[in-house]
Amino acid sequence: MATTADFKNGLCLEMNNDIYSIVEFQHVKPGKGAAFVRTKLKSLTSGKVLDKTFSAGEKVTTARVEKRPHQFLYADDMGYHFMDTESFEQIPIQEKLIERSNLMKEGQMVDILVHAETETPLSVELPPFVELMITYTEPGIKGDTATNALKPATVETGATVMVPLFVDQDTMIKVDTRDGSYSERVK
Repeated sequence: MATTADFKNGLCLEMNNDIYSIVEFQHVKPGKGAAFVRTKLKSLTSGKVLDKTFSAGEKVTTARVEKRPHQFLYADDMGYHFMDTESFEQIPIQEKLIERSNLMKEGQMVDILVHAETETPLSVELPPFVELMITYTEPGIKGDTATNALKPATVETGATVMVPLFVDQDTMIKVDTRDGSYSERVK
């Protein structure tokens, strides 16, 4: 059990026969009335986001969730296959549990959130940044740099990322996995 004073981003709660992760929270103390905590919760099983308000000091049930390192092996019609780096056990996971699955390449390390009591995988977390090779992009035209214009580029995983005009084909770039945007060129 925890109270609203223990809330922090990423804390997992059990409510309504589901497991939710706190995406963001705000403690509100109005001039009149009791304090409360406004939260944005994301369901780890369905991915839906809901807003919920807790009164200050309310007790909630926390879920025991573990992050385990896994290596992405391959994807097929059964789902995405990962290998536990300690026990070498392979597990398939459906695409709906993976955010931005189009940015994963074979052999990449990811963290899988596992419910500790039932041993069921809840979601897959990619590292904050991944390095990918651009396989196709239109060539940039010299002189088109008055504004920071972007052009579409296809990376080695098949995903399309908007990149600046100066980035050419066969260039390694760093992509932010939180929003799928271009970060920088890799030296």
